[in-house]
Amino acid sequence: MSTDGSATWHEPVMPREVETLLKPAPGRLIVDATVGLGGHAEQFVRQGARVLGIDRDPEALDVARRRLEPWSDMLTFVQGDFRQLGKLVKETGLASPDAVLMDLGVSSFQLSAPHRGFSFRHDGPLDMRMDPSNPVTAEQLVNTLSESQLAALLWELGEERFSRRIARRVVRERQRTPIETTRQLAALVARSYPPGRHRIHPATRTFQALRLAVNDEQEALREGLASAVSALRPGGRVCVIAFHSLEDRLVKHALRQWEREGRVEILTRKPVRPSAEERQANPRSRSAKLRGAEVREVALA
Repeated sequence: MSTDGSATWHEPVMPREVETLLKPAPGRLIVDATVGLGGHAEQFVRQGARVLGIDRDPEALDVARRRLEPWSDMLTFVQGDFRQLGKLVKETGLASPDAVLMDLGVSSFQLSAPHRGFSFRHDGPLDMRMDPSNPVTAEQLVNTLSESQLAALLWELGEERFSRRIARRVVRERQRTPIETTRQLAALVARSYPPGRHRIHPATRTFQALRLAVNDEQEALREGLASAVSALRPGGRVCVIAFHSLEDRLVKHALRQWEREGRVEILTRKPVRPSAEERQANPRSRSAKLRGAEVREVALA
């Protein structure tokens, strides 16, 4: 763990596995499409690679710039959405990349900031926007969606088995007073669960579903993965680290479809998981799954 005095960061997830797959080295251009606090980007520049760091979160980019200032001549930072990866690469004037990394999900930096509203462990506004210019917040969804719409969202994006019960309680409660804070919502969800001990906090899946909806993460991943594969030079590699089943299934199915079409060769027949040592040292890595593919030199007919 390191700190710059204003923020704290942890080691990147599966650094050795990512390095083996993407092969950072002098003369190679790697797009870190979710640069976050710069953990993987630091790993790449230390190996001599040039890095284009993209992120939707301006606060995270500020931290990454400070963290990676010693290698500033090897880095280009862009605030943007990785679904426009190809366009962003062209706008920077860089060549077709040799590799793309997409480390999905929310970071510990975002989770630990109460004003961002990502976590039920801190009381704050129901925001959950990765890009603060996004007009949609979690508060808006919670207070405006119909009961059926909210239940469907929790089921489809959170795989929440008590989605209908939660939606019913939320709609009933918001008629009395708007639901504006993470603590309010987490308490409502907890009261919607049957009594007893639960493996994870009752609000976990609800918060995941709302975050995915606010940031349109599923569609962004579909478009971003396609953009990455299109932007890579022949022989270039894409690596995706997912932290929940919805993301991992989407990546798996997309890569398999493109392999059938002759566009890529899958390099990870099964998802790569963190070692036992890493899971113990970095609990955030426990649910991580890494998948990778290489763009074919010539697409099959």
